[in-house]
Amino acid sequence: MAAITLKTSAGKAAGKIDLADEMFGIQPNVPVMHQVVTAQLAARRSGTQSTKTRAEVSGGGKKPFKQKGTGNARQGSIRAPHYSGGGVALGPKPRKYDQKTPKKMIKLALRSALSDRAAEGKVVVVDDWGFSAPKTKQAVAALDALGVDGKALVVVDTDDTNAIRSFLNLPQVQLIEAAELNAYDVLCNDYVVFTKATVPGATSVTKAAADASAADPTDEAEAKAPAKKAPAKKATAKKAEATAPAKKAPAKKAAASKAATSEEDGN
Repeated sequence: MAAITLKTSAGKAAGKIDLADEMFGIQPNVPVMHQVVTAQLAARRSGTQSTKTRAEVSGGGKKPFKQKGTGNARQGSIRAPHYSGGGVALGPKPRKYDQKTPKKMIKLALRSALSDRAAEGKVVVVDDWGFSAPKTKQAVAALDALGVDGKALVVVDTDDTNAIRSFLNLPQVQLIEAAELNAYDVLCNDYVVFTKATVPGATSVTKAAADASAADPTDEAEAKAPAKKAPAKKATAKKAEATAPAKKAPAKKAAASKAATSEEDGN
């Protein structure tokens, strides 16, 4: 379980966060990443380009010249591909370039890309951006404080509109929602910046204040132990004080009675 420092938007440490090994700690599978990225780029192609064949261009309904007697090669239409203005042979037509990619390969490629960035120390987790209003200047200052100096993929929450609008105008920053995270965008950027709410596979978060209180249970147990014994000591002391005068009282009375009898004998 890999643990990295959880930071604030000012770049200060706010504790530690445990990253899941199955997301950030596997051996990157380069062939799978290549196949998935190739399929993703192929799916981006619109496939709308189209050319006209000799059957679709206008004209050419008449034979250009008679079959024999001219000395030229026989021709049937001036809209054949070798004529100027004729149709295009084997030209592009609207089509789909999509490739069928298994879901397991897509997930493996994403985990491989995240693990590659985590191995290079290029994964940053922020506690919360905390932007009260959309400010591009604050976004630039936050990235500088976090040490992000190259292209950054900032994974944002859909409801965090202030952060989205703050990073939107930065050319070196690419915004993406947590549900749309993919291997291609991770590999195209130098850094991947998450918030605590958008980290995939995060198991536990240890706050900086919680680290100091981690030793409190033992201290409290030690502090509670004498507190339980104290009433017993006080009770024994009270019993000793209560019994001691009771035992000495008859002795004083006996001494007083002896003194009284001796005075009577003297008289």
